[in-house]
Amino acid sequence: MKNNEQQPEFLFDKINYKILLLGIGIIALGFILMAGGGSDDPNVFNEDIFNFRRIRLAPTTVLIGFGITIYAILKNPKKA
Repeated sequence: MKNNEQQPEFLFDKINYKILLLGIGIIALGFILMAGGGSDDPNVFNEDIFNFRRIRLAPTTVLIGFGITIYAILKNPKKA
């Protein structure tokens, strides 16, 4: 009797998973950049919530991360 065990075939190749993890890390970095800027006293307004990092840099970082994850999903490892 032969041992005909099939190896499990993953949906993506190793490179796809690496790119996917990179994209998820960049998305997490974007959300970390968005955090903060609040005030402990609700009667005091903090202008820090409107700085460049929270308004431009963080959302752009998140969108770039989403683009990288979409690329990782759509990348066909079979093509050279």
